[in-house]
Amino acid sequence: MLDKTDLEILKLLSENARTQLKDIGEAVHLTGQAVGNRIARMENLGVIKGYTLKLDEAFFGKTITAYVTTFMKTTEHAAFQSFLKTSAIVLEAHRISGDGCYLLKVQAEDQQDLNSFLDTLLAYANYRLNISIDKVK
Repeated sequence: MLDKTDLEILKLLSENARTQLKDIGEAVHLTGQAVGNRIARMENLGVIKGYTLKLDEAFFGKTITAYVTTFMKTTEHAAFQSFLKTSAIVLEAHRISGDGCYLLKVQAEDQQDLNSFLDTLLAYANYRLNISIDKVK
């Protein structure tokens, strides 16, 4: 379904989604219009699901990054998932296999912000907490 050129276009877009079609075309030896057509096709196929903006959370005062492994106390996953989707502190939530039920990536302003989230979390699940001390990549 995807050829080598499509994969190269995806690589270039993943590095910088704002790259102009003309510049991508030069890199993959196509016109900008041909690149646009390929991108539209990949969007229609569902290969490209959207475009995102990466923010430096520290700029907004969110200085603590933590990874929370949850251990459900109940089978009410729908209520828990709804809580996760509406919680501003949760950046990512993954249902996992292995050790734990969910793995959460959270970003908090300070220790009090994190503690408040964890206290609320206890209504649904026990947890194990790991705090990031440095982002390597």
